[in-house]
Amino acid sequence: MSGRPLDVLEASVGDLVTVQLKGGDTVAGELSGFDQHMNIVVEDGEDTTIIRGDNVVSIQP
Repeated sequence: MSGRPLDVLEASVGDLVTVQLKGGDTVAGELSGFDQHMNIVVEDGEDTTIIRGDNVVSIQP
């Protein structure tokens, strides 16, 4: 996958992703949304996690 970061995120909505955070933690689940600041919403079954964009190191499919 290549392209601008927001285009890549748009193509990944609804897919399972693993998000690596600055503190070394990871969050895995379905990417359900994002905004222009790359704040993202990840749903994992019953839980919904909102992650501030400046805490994200990487997002992997």
